Amino acid sequence: MDSINYNRKINFSWLFKMALRDSRRNRARLLLFISSIVFGIAALVAIYSFKYNIQNDINSQAATLIGADLSITGNKEPDKKLQNLLDSLGENRSQERSFASMIYFTRTQGTRLVNIKALDGAFPYYGSLETTPVQAGTDFKSGKYALVDKTLMLQFAAKVGDSIKVGNATFAIAGILNKAPGQTGLSAGIAPIVYIPFKYLDDTKLIGMGSRINYAYYYKFKPGFDVEKLAKKIEPTLDKADYGYDTVEGRKENTGRSFGDLSRFLSLVGFIALLLGCVGVASAINIYIREKIASIAIMRCMGVKASEAFLIYLIQITGIGLIGSLAGAALGTSIQHLLPFVLKDFLPIEISVQISWVAIWQGIGLGVIISVLFALLPLINIRNISPLNTLRMSYEETATKRDPFRWLVYLLVVCFVVCFAYLQLEDWVGAAVFTVGILVAFLILTSIAWLLIRFTRLLIMSGWSYIWRQGFANLYRPNNQTIILTVSIGLSTAFIATLFLIQQLLIAQVSLSASGNQSNMILFDIQTAQEKPLAELTRKQGLPILSQVPIITMRLEKVNGKTAADAKKDTTLRISPRAYAWEYRVTYRDSLTDSEQITDGKFIGKAEPGKDIPISAESRFAQRINAKVGDKLVFNVQGVMMNTYVSSIRKVNWNKVQTNFQVLFPAGVLEEAPQFHVLLTHVPSQTVSAAYQQAVVKQFPNISIIDLGLVLTVLDELLDKIGYVIKFMSGFSIITGIIVLISSIRISKYQRIQESVLLRTLGGSRRQIFSITALEYLFLGALSALTGIVIAVAASWLLATYQFEMPYKVNLWPVAGIFGAITALTVVIGLLNSRGILNKPPLEVLRSNA
Repeated sequence: MDSINYNRKINFSWLFKMALRDSRRNRARLLLFISSIVFGIAALVAIYSFKYNIQNDINSQAATLIGADLSITGNKEPDKKLQNLLDSLGENRSQERSFASMIYFTRTQGTRLVNIKALDGAFPYYGSLETTPVQAGTDFKSGKYALVDKTLMLQFAAKVGDSIKVGNATFAIAGILNKAPGQTGLSAGIAPIVYIPFKYLDDTKLIGMGSRINYAYYYKFKPGFDVEKLAKKIEPTLDKADYGYDTVEGRKENTGRSFGDLSRFLSLVGFIALLLGCVGVASAINIYIREKIASIAIMRCMGVKASEAFLIYLIQITGIGLIGSLAGAALGTSIQHLLPFVLKDFLPIEISVQISWVAIWQGIGLGVIISVLFALLPLINIRNISPLNTLRMSYEETATKRDPFRWLVYLLVVCFVVCFAYLQLEDWVGAAVFTVGILVAFLILTSIAWLLIRFTRLLIMSGWSYIWRQGFANLYRPNNQTIILTVSIGLSTAFIATLFLIQQLLIAQVSLSASGNQSNMILFDIQTAQEKPLAELTRKQGLPILSQVPIITMRLEKVNGKTAADAKKDTTLRISPRAYAWEYRVTYRDSLTDSEQITDGKFIGKAEPGKDIPISAESRFAQRINAKVGDKLVFNVQGVMMNTYVSSIRKVNWNKVQTNFQVLFPAGVLEEAPQFHVLLTHVPSQTVSAAYQQAVVKQFPNISIIDLGLVLTVLDELLDKIGYVIKFMSGFSIITGIIVLISSIRISKYQRIQESVLLRTLGGSRRQIFSITALEYLFLGALSALTGIVIAVAASWLLATYQFEMPYKVNLWPVAGIFGAITALTVVIGLLNSRGILNKPPLEVLRSNA
C-alpha cells in the first residue's frame, strides 16, 4: 500500500463534494439543528427593519410631532421682557394654556380628571387635530365648543352635541378627539385631553393662586428660515426665564434617541433568543459529531487529513446555517408587519412597513457567523479523531479537554457577545454587565443540571422499581439531554415568570393603598376659604377626612450662597441648575408620616422665632443640590426670602399614594403664607365615589380629584400594554426554547432507538418504555421550569429592592401555572417524539448492527 501524503494541498472542490455527499442522509436532521436559530434571526431582522423604518418615518413626520417649526414652553407666566420676545417671533403664531382639571358630563353626570388645553390660533401648522367629524378640529374654536378625547367619550357614553362643564363654564362637545400632534395611545389613556377655545379660558374661573398652568407658544416661519439659528440666539433669554424650546430638528433627535433606546432593548431581547438557539446548535452539533466518529475515522484511514475532515463538516454547518439564516430573515421580514401593531400605543407617528435589505443582510450575516461560532466547540474535536477510532469508539477520549483551541473558541464567543451588546447599547460597561448577566444565568442553569446528574447517581436505590430506576438513570446516561434542556427551558421560563412577578408587584403597591381604610381619593387645588365647606360636604357624604394638608409654592434661590448662575458656571459645585428653576410645593407640620424615615440629622418640628428655619430635605432632592445636614438654603416664598438650613434628610416612600414632599418645613413659619390645600379621604365603592365627585364638582368646580381606583385601572391597563410588548418579544425566546426542546429530543431519539429496541428485545413492554420516557421528561421539565422560576424570583426581588424600592410580596399562583404548563409541554413533546421509537420492531436493532 502506498504511504499517505499528508502534505498535499487541500482540494476545496473535493471538500465541498464530500460535504454534500455526507449530508444526504442527514439534511433533515441538520435543518432541525439549525432551526434553533431561525426565530432568533427572525426577531433581529424584524427589529432591525422596524428600526430603519421608524427612523425614516421620524425624519419625514417630525414636523407633525411638534405641530410647528418652533415651540416655547414654561410653567409660569412670562414677564414683560419675555412676552415682548414671544410676540415678535414667527410669521404665524399660536398659544396654549394647559392644566389638570375636573370635567363634568352634564347628561351622564360623570366626572373625570383630564388635561385641559385652551388653544388660540391655527395650531397645528403641520398635521392636524384628528377628530370625528373631521371639521370639528378647526370649527370648535368658533364658539363655546370642546373636543373630548375618544377614551372619555367611550367611558362616559357621551355623544357629539352633549355638554361638559369645565370649572364654571359649559361647553358643547363639537367632536371626538382621536389624536393630537405628538400624542400616543398610552398618553391618552393616562391623561386624556380636552381642547377648549382660548378666549373662553377666563370663563372657567380655574386660573388663580396655586393653579399649575403650563404655557406653550407655537410658531410657523417662512420656508427656508433657519429656525435652529434663531433658537440658539434666544436660548439664553429663555433659560433666564426658566423656559424651554423645541424645534423640528430637536424633536427628530430626541424622538430618534427615544426609539433608539427602544430598538436597542428589543434587539437585546431578540439576541437573547438567538443565544438560546445557539445553545441548541452547539448541543445538536455535538451529538451529530458523536454519531459521525466512525465515518470520520474511516475517512482518516483512507488518507483524509484531520484538517480536511474538520473542513468537510464546517462546510456542512456553514451551508445549513446559511439556509437557517435565510429562513429567519424571510420570517423576520414578515413579522415586522406586526411590530407597529404591537407598539402602536407607544408610537406618536404612523409607522410604514417596508422591506429593509440592510436588515436582511445583517440578519443573514449574523446567523451564519453565530452558527459557525457556536458549532466550533464540537467541531474542533474532529481534529482529535484518529484512524484508531474505527476500533476504539470512545468519544470522551477523543474530546481532549486540554485542547487550547477550545479556550480560544470560548474567548471568541464571549467577545462576540460583548461586541454585539456594545453595538446595541453603545456603552462598554452596559455591554459587560449584559454579558455577565447572561453568563451568570447560563452558569446557574448549567450548574443545576450538572448537580442533578451527580445527585441522581447517588439517589437511585436498588429497592426502587425498574421503571423509576431507569427513568432517573436516563438523566445521566450517555447522550443525555439534561444540561441543554435545563438551560433552554429554564431561560424561557425565567423570562415570562419575571414579567408576571414585576407586574404583580407594581399593581399590588397601588392596590395596597386602595385597601382597608387608607386614603384612596385625593382632592387638591382647594383654596383656603373652601377648606371648611369641603370638609363639611365630605362628612355629609359619610366619608372620613384622613388628612388635610396645606401646600405652599416656592422657589429655591440659593444653596450655601450659590445661585443658579453660579451652578451653571461652576460644575464642581455639583448642583443641578434645574433645581433652581423648579417650583416646589412644600408643606409644614410638627411630625413625620409613616412613609418618611430620617436617615441623617434630627427632625425639628417647631421653628424658633428669629432664627434660621430648620427644614427636612428628601434624600434625592438633597443629592440633586449636593446638600448635607447643616447646609444653608434660601427659598423665595411669593417674593419673601426665607433663610433655612437642612436639619435632617429623609427617605420617602414615593410608591405609597399619599401626600409626600421634597421639602418639609416645621410648624410656626408658613401658616400665614398664601396656600392651597389637599384633602385625603376613603371611598368604599365606585357608586359612593361617583356621587361624591359629582357633589364636589358642582359646588367647587376648581377642585381636582384623583380617584385611586381609576389610577389603579389605568395602571393596570398600562402594565398590560407594556406586558404585552414584553410577552411578544419574550415569545421569540419561548418559541426558540420549544424548538431547542423539540430538536434536542429528536436528536436523542436517534440514540434511543437502539436502547429502546434492546429493552423490548429483553422483554420490556411498550408501556414500560413509555413510562420510563415520561418520567425522564417529567423530571427534566420540572427541574428546568423550577430553576427558571427561582431565577425569576431572584431577579424580581433585586428589581423590587434596588430599582423600585418597594417591599417584595407576590402571589406565586400564576407562576405555579407557568411551572405546570412548561413541565407538561416538555413531557408531551418528549412523548410525541418518542412515539416512533415505540413502534420500532426488535429486528431493526439487528439490521442496524449488520
